[in-house]
This record gives sequence, structure tokens and C-alpha cells, in this order.
Amino acid sequence: MEEKKHLRWAVLGAGVIANEMARALQAMGRTLDAAGNRTHDKAVAFAEKYGVKKVYADYHEMFADPDIDAIYLTTPHNTHMAYLEQALTHGKHVLCEKSITLNSEELDRAVKLAEENHVVLAEAMTIYHMPLYRVLRERVASGELGRVNLIQLNFGSFKDYDMNNRFFNRNLAGGAMLDIGVYALSLARLFLASSPDQVKSFVRKAPTGVDESAVLSMMNREGQLVSATLSLHSKQPKRAVISCEKGYIEIMEYPRAQEAVIVEATAGTREVVKAGRTADALVYELEDMEKAVRGEGDMMLSCTRDVMALMTALRREWGVSYPEEE
Repeated sequence: MEEKKHLRWAVLGAGVIANEMARALQAMGRTLDAAGNRTHDKAVAFAEKYGVKKVYADYHEMFADPDIDAIYLTTPHNTHMAYLEQALTHGKHVLCEKSITLNSEELDRAVKLAEENHVVLAEAMTIYHMPLYRVLRERVASGELGRVNLIQLNFGSFKDYDMNNRFFNRNLAGGAMLDIGVYALSLARLFLASSPDQVKSFVRKAPTGVDESAVLSMMNREGQLVSATLSLHSKQPKRAVISCEKGYIEIMEYPRAQEAVIVEATAGTREVVKAGRTADALVYELEDMEKAVRGEGDMMLSCTRDVMALMTALRREWGVSYPEEE
């Protein structure tokens, strides 16, 4: 049997996610092929830490490097579009941190570039790749719990009102929607028959004008309801409840969950379902990306586009915009 060819990976950025990505490749028995960062010294230190083969003196060189197949963009999301344009135009497959772009118009441009250059574009949304969600979707699809009627989502953390950090800084595309709302909406979309077409919301803004907290109520054409509560200034559990006709699924720490509880309504039985490991979240993303490049998998870009459309519409309704959009 012919051995499947591995992608030659470069990473842009040297922060938390880049470190996780490097460790994920090590867990897969591999090392990063190249790394770049806006601060060259940080890229050098990062490369020494993980045995990265190449460090770019100018990180823009990675986009045209013939020895690189795929790039993982781990930079702040207000920088993504400029880097996506360069990477995709040069024929690189791209795995991009969430939120993949600032808005739907940017994402549409990126998708068009990916199609024109015959490469895979994907958002690094762990929810789409954790084994637990595949198991849960199969259980729902089997019909044993009946139809999905309601999804309730909470995601919140308390961040100090430091208006210079990325959470509340308008110049860094801060705000709850693009930082944590993307997780809640991505999970909901995964279990809905179609994207919501009716949306109501309330928002509270930070002093900088970005969205600090929000409550969302949504319904799709099938009548499935979604309720989501988000906050960057109030601690909440990362909790999701998928309510069906005959029972419900409860997931804690849902972005990278490895365990869920299924409660059957009639008998009241509680079943603990386990699949995958939280620690391997980036491994699953990278494995799925490589399968997609080989034509063997789906990176859920259609769901990414649905979620981005919802987030774009909500921010515009709230009057929350960023300098790049003006």
C-alpha cells in the first residue's frame, strides 16, 4: 500500500495556538517544516523549542515558499484576510484560527481565492473535529432521541476592563461575538437541520464600543430553536444542552469536550458518552485537514460560512464594526 503523503506545514505566529500546533505535530511523530512571526526573535526561539526546520527572516516569505504545502494562521483575526489573500493566491492550503475572517464579505473573497487556486481553506474550529461530536451526531441521526427541538448554550468568562487587551480593543477586533460567540454558534449549527433565519438579540457594549455580553434567540425554517448567552465580563459555564423529543444531551467545556451525558426522558437514565481527548484537539484538526487535502474529508466550510453570516448580521445590527470594515 502506498504511504499517504504528509503535508509540509508552516505556522504564522508564535503564541499559544502555535505552540499547541507544534506539540500536536510532535504527537503525530512529526515536526513543523517552517515558522514565521512578526517579531523574528520570537520565531527563532519558537523554532529552537520545537526543532522547526526553517525560520523566515521575513515571515511573508512563507506564502511563496515552494517547500510548504499548508499554512496555519494563528495571528489575531483582524489580520487574517491579508494573510489569507497571500497564502491562497500562492496556492497554499490554509487552516486559519477562528474567527476565520471579520465578516462574510471577507470570507466570500477567501473562498473564491481557494476555489480559483484549487486549495483547501478551513477554520480551525475544534468543535468540527473532536471525536465526541461525531459520536453525538450519529446518536442524534439514529433517531433514538427524536428530533432536535432546542439548543441552549452558555459561554462566558470574566475579563478585567483593560481596554488595551484584545478582548475589548476595537483595533484588535475585540468583542464577545468573534472571540467566544463563534464557538456557541458553531456547535449549534452542527446539530441544526439548517442555519437560523430568524434572529433576535440583546447586547451590552464595553466602553470601547465592542460587544461585551449578548443574549441571542434564533429559529430556523424547521422550527428548531437556539438560545445563547455570551459574555466577556461575567463568568459562565461552557455548557451546551441539546434538547430532543425523547431526551437531551448535556456537554460541559464544549469547545474541546471529550465527554457528554445523554439523559433519556422516559426512564430517566443517564449515559456518559466519551470519545477522544481534550489534549489532542489540535491533532484532530490537523489530521482532518490532511484528509481534506487528499479528498477524503470535509472541513465543514459550509457551516463556517453560515456561522459567519450570522455573526456579521448581528454585529451590524448592534453597530459594532472594526477599522478594517470602515
